[in-house]
Amino acid sequence: MRLGAPVFIDTDDPEQLARAHRALGLRAAYCPEFKLTDTDRIRGVEAAFAKHDVVIAEVGVWNNLMDPDDAKRRANMKAMKEGLALADEVGALCVVNIAGTLSESNWAGPHPGNLSEEAFEIAMLNARDVIRAVKPKRAKFTYEMMPWCLPDSAEAYLALIDAVDRPEFGVHLDVVNIINSVRRYYYNADVIRECFETLGEHIVCCHLKDIRLGEELTTHLDEALPGTGELDIKTYLREVAALPHQPPVLLEHLKTPEEYDQARRYVLGLAEEMGLDFAG
Repeated sequence: MRLGAPVFIDTDDPEQLARAHRALGLRAAYCPEFKLTDTDRIRGVEAAFAKHDVVIAEVGVWNNLMDPDDAKRRANMKAMKEGLALADEVGALCVVNIAGTLSESNWAGPHPGNLSEEAFEIAMLNARDVIRAVKPKRAKFTYEMMPWCLPDSAEAYLALIDAVDRPEFGVHLDVVNIINSVRRYYYNADVIRECFETLGEHIVCCHLKDIRLGEELTTHLDEALPGTGELDIKTYLREVAALPHQPPVLLEHLKTPEEYDQARRYVLGLAEEMGLDFAG
């Protein structure tokens, strides 16, 4: 299995970055930042990370592919295509973005139309458009699961896979993002198992965080440091380990290097307790 997280060292040297990951027991990574035109740096990153057996798990492109403003939407789609091309060039497993929102006030915010047939159609056509333009040979195009945007469930993601109907379209799994009700919160192990049962062969990359239910009215669900919430992380890790291709698991959204270190130690310790191997 492969665990990934940001590393906090003051260098952009690919060799040192790759070594820093391995020194922390990490065999997966977020893609370092560079432009598609930085050919030498792309080759250097690809070679150094491959040398040290660190998989570049994802390139993130975070914008709104359904932006109601036509000019912004076109610019966002251009950036999306460049992101997929970059992921393919550097040998990353995938590029990831949200499918988008119809909100005019928040690039990733809720909107009553986000779960509509119209939104589904836009998400499908956008995925096809990006894949057709780039024609990736290695990287997959993926959408981030979201609580109020498509895909908001395993079933919705599978429907998108069927509709997009392209082998270059894959799954970026983030179970915490779809824990959007008290029922899903308390029965999150069932949600986890459903995701892997429904989407398993398509899963390219996984985010790992935790979630905690507040006691104030009405419902408040907040991300939490792994090990401090109620996500059934054992079930999550067990399901990843059971996949033949074992997609990488990435820690995210923590505030400090110390929190990442705490989360990393917790997950590696839990895996060791379960008899699972992140060391490789």
